[in-house]
Amino acid sequence: MPAGPLVITSDDAVQVWTINLPHIGNAITDQEFITAFESAVEAANSDTTVRTVILTGEGKIFSAGGNVKDMANHEGMFGLEPIEQRYAYVDGIQRLPRALARLEVPIIAAVNGAAIGAGCDLAAMCDIRIASERASFAESFVQIGLVPGDGGTWFLQRAIGYERAAEMTLTGDRIDATTAHAWGLVSRVVPHDELITAAKELAERIVKNPPHALRMAKRLLQESRTGLLESTLGMAAAMQPLAHRDAEHVRRIERWRSV
Repeated sequence: MPAGPLVITSDDAVQVWTINLPHIGNAITDQEFITAFESAVEAANSDTTVRTVILTGEGKIFSAGGNVKDMANHEGMFGLEPIEQRYAYVDGIQRLPRALARLEVPIIAAVNGAAIGAGCDLAAMCDIRIASERASFAESFVQIGLVPGDGGTWFLQRAIGYERAAEMTLTGDRIDATTAHAWGLVSRVVPHDELITAAKELAERIVKNPPHALRMAKRLLQESRTGLLESTLGMAAAMQPLAHRDAEHVRRIERWRSV
């Protein structure tokens, strides 16, 4: 695996982003990783050949979330005074959900192992989640006397409902891949050695569709999570004429007509 906190490989229209920090449990709170993640989002948005992203972790862990060693040693942002630390969260880990909110293409989390704390939240931020049979999930902040500082309370309950999100958040207990599937946190569980293959197969089913329609459909899905029906209808009405004019739509609708 090449150097760098986030390794990006491409296979035609599919990019694979691998969190490459196994020596610290693929912790995602370091500034270097956050900056690399933002750069990857902006690059994907500007490259219309990219249609889907797969996010996974190097080694046995998807992401352990925060760097617990730095917390224990009061290093970096964890050594700041409360007021300064508040802004450090805004200018740190909270940049991840904002970056993913800007990502125009679908992103699939291929959860290869433990997704703990902010790692669980990062998975919940993705559009689709597939889990290895070895995966586990924990919203473990309260167990070390913290709260989800990265938007986890917003994302998790939208994935699994308020009651189950409350159980995970207020107990901090870990759930296995089978439970995550039963609760709707992941769409499927696959044998560990087949995880990336399964994610790529799903990605291929997505990328066969026209790229502009994909990006607009994802934006509609995101806006529909919190927007009013009338707002969503208005956005759909504005987007649809653009889709009708797209050359790929014209080509495909002609093909359907000729069948």
